[in-house]
Parts: sequence; structure tokens; C-alpha cells
Amino acid sequence: MATKHDQILKHIEGLTVGDRISVRSIAKNLGVSEGTAYRAIKDAENMGLVSTIQRVGTIRIERKLKKNIERLTFDEVVKIVEGEVLGGEAGLEKSLHKFVIGAMTKEAMIRYITPDSLMIVGNRSDVQALALKEGAAVLVTGGFAIEHTITALADELALPVIGTTYDTFTVATLINRALSDQLIKKDIMLVEDIYTPIKKTNYLLTTDTIADYQRLGEETGHSRFPIVNRNKRLVGIVAAKDVLGKNLEQTIDKAMTKEPIAVKRTMSVASVSHQMIWDGFEVMPVVADDETLVGIVSRQDVMKAMQVLQRQTQIEDTIPDQIASEITDLSDPEDKEHTLKYGFTVTPQTINSVGTLAFGILSEVVSSVAQLTMYAYEKRNILIEQINLHYFHLIQIDNKLEIRPKVLDIGRRNAKLDIEVYLDHRIVAKAIVICQLIEKP
Repeated sequence: MATKHDQILKHIEGLTVGDRISVRSIAKNLGVSEGTAYRAIKDAENMGLVSTIQRVGTIRIERKLKKNIERLTFDEVVKIVEGEVLGGEAGLEKSLHKFVIGAMTKEAMIRYITPDSLMIVGNRSDVQALALKEGAAVLVTGGFAIEHTITALADELALPVIGTTYDTFTVATLINRALSDQLIKKDIMLVEDIYTPIKKTNYLLTTDTIADYQRLGEETGHSRFPIVNRNKRLVGIVAAKDVLGKNLEQTIDKAMTKEPIAVKRTMSVASVSHQMIWDGFEVMPVVADDETLVGIVSRQDVMKAMQVLQRQTQIEDTIPDQIASEITDLSDPEDKEHTLKYGFTVTPQTINSVGTLAFGILSEVVSSVAQLTMYAYEKRNILIEQINLHYFHLIQIDNKLEIRPKVLDIGRRNAKLDIEVYLDHRIVAKAIVICQLIEKP
């Protein structure tokens, strides 16, 4: 039986985005105390289900990306396998950590069944009952019905029994893909992972003066500060160039830059890095949904995070990771000019419907070679801005390519590369790559 707290969270999750929520209405509609309603709403806010906006109230919002992907529930499994719930509906919000295929004897499989796992099995009632008693949910493949005793046991233990018309291999593939996607998404670093919270943020009020700005600059050693109004909402940002030659008694709102570019906590660090490099920002304000200042993120923080992301090994490989892993270094260590060369073999997974190397795969190979080249020359990682790729001759399956990169131009923030793709000493593709350089932390 779900607790009152869980019932409130489920009710909130079922509301339409934009619906207003209050402690009193929740308590009245669901027959709970206001204290219970308040605690559940705060929990929903922490989960990213609701947000409190000044002068509007608490409203249902879209759940933030990272909150959605932190766990895979049995309810999501139902959607993945296009199934139906045959019993144990109260346990749908429980998390799935692994799955087991029931293709062995009961005695052999018992060691593999653990709580929060999923037993994938056909019309074997004995195995279904065993899994439920050991704390695992059950996925019945092949469109088979289940016995009433299994339904009753699932309801009693609050463990879902899910039915699907797909076969065992198909559902195992679908669930395995979902688990892999979940692990990849967990590796996405967001602003909320690195930003400086409001308690440690230096900011100014619109009523402060330029003299106050100078005092704060001397105390902190910084020159760029967000400006907020009395409700802590971001209204501007001020830098040294804005106050140059201004009267010290003048209020800061007369000198600040209005409507500054700000970021949200749920934005990826990569997107913020691109914005900072492009506009040359050293600091960017971080705001809530109602534009309330919640902190700042510095360029140094972003660059450190990007360096970590570029170096660390992901739990699960993405498609670019898989392509990059197939690129080999063909450079001659005895070459005094240190000319770089890379190799790539066309595999069955990289071809298109007519049997030649897919254009998108070739583009990804060029992108990976650009990354390798800049790290080899500059020990710096990059963000690709533009690839101008020309595919001259069709590249067949099993062809062994040689990729020759050349740095055409390099500056403090940007670089341009020429990358040529050869097959049997004949050029088959050529690309010009423009990229941003990620600064060293």
C-alpha cells in the first residue's frame, strides 16, 4: 500500500504542466494533513516536479533532465516494452537495477534473483512465483496470461508483473538499451554540478553605488558582478568598463548592462562553455525559473569541468565513442616533422543502405581526428563549430582509410584544420574544420 506521501507525489506528477499547487488544496483534495502536504510538495520541488515563483505561487513544471534519468522504474519498463500491468501495480515506481532471463532450472536461477531486479520469463508459473517471493518483478513475454495466484501474490508484495507480446530477446535488447542510455545521461555534467551558490556569491543591489562596486572589487579581486532588485531577481550585470569615469555616488543601476545573458542550473556545462567562449564572458549569473539569482558560474569552473569530462571514461560508450575507438594512430614515431596520420576501417555497422560509408559516420570520423590532432599539438580539447566536408568518391565496406590532418591556423580561442581522407593513396574526401579551443584550467 502506497504511503500518503507517495500518493501526493503521484498526484502532483499527474498534474498538467502549469497547474497551481498549494498546501491547502492538496490537504483538502487528498484528505491529508497540511504538514504532510507541505513535506510532499517540498520533496516534489527537490525532484524537479514543481517550482515556486514569486507572485504566482507553486506550479507544476517539466521535470528537469537529470531528475528524469537518475533511475529506471518498472513503470518506464512498461512503456519500453509496450506492455500491460497484470498485477502489483503499487510497485511500478520501484527502480530496476538489473534483469535476469529465466532460461534455466529454478535451482540454478535462484542465485541470480535479487530485490529490485526483473525476471524475464514465459508461461512458467513456478518461476514467476519464485521471482516475486525473492523480491523481483516479473516480465512475462510472448503474450501469455498469468494465473490468479500470481496476480494475488504480486498485489500482496507490491511487485509488478508485466505482460508483453514481444519475445525474450527483443525485450532484453530494449531494456539493455534503456539502461545504457540511462548511464550515459548520468555522465552529462550540468551547471548545478559546478556553480557557486548564492550564499557564496558576491552581488550588488540596484540601490548600491559605484563606490560600493569598487569596494566589493577590492575585497574580492573580481570585476564583474550580477545586479539584483530587492526581490533578488537578476536585472543586470556590471563590469569595470561600465563604471569607468562614472561618479562614485551614482547608483549602479544607471551604469549596469541590462537584461544580461544568464544560465539555468539544468543547462549542460558544454552549452555554457560554448556561450562563454563565444562572448568572452568570465562570469555568468545562474537563475531560477522566475529569474531569481541562485548563484554564478565562472569560466574557470566551466573549463575545469570540461577538461574532466574530456578525460574521463564514460560508463557506457556513445556512438561517437564507438567510432573514435576504431581510429588508429598511423604516425611514424621516427618522423622528425611529427606528421600525424590516422587509420579507419569501414565496418558493416558504418555503411548506409547501398553499402558505402555513411556520410554521417565520415563526418564523425573527421570530428574525432580533429579532436586527436589538437590534443596532440596543443594538449587542448576542442568544441567543433563547423565542418565543411566534401565526399569525392564512394568508400566501400572493408576499405582501409588513411586520414591526414593539418593545422591551417590557430589562435587563442579558435583553430582551423584541413583534414584529407585517402584510400590507396587517392584522396576520397576532404574537410575544413573550425573549432573552439577549450582553455587549460
